[in-house]
Amino acid sequence: MKRKIFIDSCLIMDLLAERDLFYTYAAELFTLAYKGKIVIFTTALVLSNVFYMLRKIKGNAESKQQIKDLRLLVNILPISENIVDMSLNSIITDFEDGLQYFTAKENDLLAIITRNGNDYKIKDIIIQTAEEYIKMNKETLENE
Repeated sequence: MKRKIFIDSCLIMDLLAERDLFYTYAAELFTLAYKGKIVIFTTALVLSNVFYMLRKIKGNAESKQQIKDLRLLVNILPISENIVDMSLNSIITDFEDGLQYFTAKENDLLAIITRNGNDYKIKDIIIQTAEEYIKMNKETLENE
């Protein structure tokens, strides 16, 4: 069974904006998806946020094309009314992080990959950076 993970907007931005300190591990994570070693999920909200930030750097046309290309690797999960309500009533203080957490949980995802792990006060799902995820799972992923 392939590992299913949720990707936060910061990881997508690290990849598409080629952020110096974080690009390498973000690219490696997406390469694992390209090779079929993992399955990556996110939400339309995350892509919307990425587009908003990316267009300030690369303009509308290039940003839209990059997200089109990214869609070949990323599956989109819906955010239901139930997820919204759970996030609003959660101990997770950041509403968007709550949406991501409950979306991941509702869809039985293994982990949330983010650089903002401290924002999640929940211990029933793995919260890691791309670097942590890759280093922790390197041997297993190579053998699959």
